[in-house]
Amino acid sequence: MADSNPAAPPTTRHALEAAGLGKRVPLPSGDLTILDGVGFRIAHGDSVAIVGASGSGKSTLLSLLAGLDTPSSGEVRLDGEPLSTLDEDGRARVRARKVGFVFQSFQLLPSLTALENAMLPLELRGDADARGPAEDTLRKVGLGERLGHYPRQLSGGEQQRVALARAFVTGPSLLFADEPTGNLDTRTGQAIIELLFAMNAEAGTTLVLVTHDEHLASRCGRVLRLDSGRLVSGA
Repeated sequence: MADSNPAAPPTTRHALEAAGLGKRVPLPSGDLTILDGVGFRIAHGDSVAIVGASGSGKSTLLSLLAGLDTPSSGEVRLDGEPLSTLDEDGRARVRARKVGFVFQSFQLLPSLTALENAMLPLELRGDADARGPAEDTLRKVGLGERLGHYPRQLSGGEQQRVALARAFVTGPSLLFADEPTGNLDTRTGQAIIELLFAMNAEAGTTLVLVTHDEHLASRCGRVLRLDSGRLVSGA
């Protein structure tokens, strides 16, 4: 006799989930709403672009998704783990294990060499060997001859390559890229994007890319569009 109450299928754990996400900032004139009721899910291995006009809430959303900031309402789950239940140190530990970042402004430490910048997330995580993986990853991004150079001795494109190496060296399951070509000329930016997508595909990383560039966004498998703090398409 057939089972009249078959077991429910297992719940899929997504790489990233946002539910009812909101961010408000108190002002003397009243609360300013930056994000309002944003919700979506991103599967493991997906590439997703977040687009919208300046001031639409893109970078705020990325900060909430990465646990760099806390929402006024709603919840973010990173690989099934609710970030809202964690304190700042707990969120930092999750990022160290699972997340890589690439920023528009590179955010390299000027007092550290390219190698030392790439080693830093491994050292902060407590890895016994930081130098070997950092050297290997810098060679992969074409900077094998620049290991001892400081950021001031590198071009913008080279600095962003160091930032890519730093982002991928930990083997993250999720990569956040915030306007990664914003400070680069068109040709250099295109080379960085090709490298980013190639490394992302090789590693099978889930990519969340914030950009105002529609052509760049079209390279991703899915586009989430924000307008005045609300998600208007792509959910």
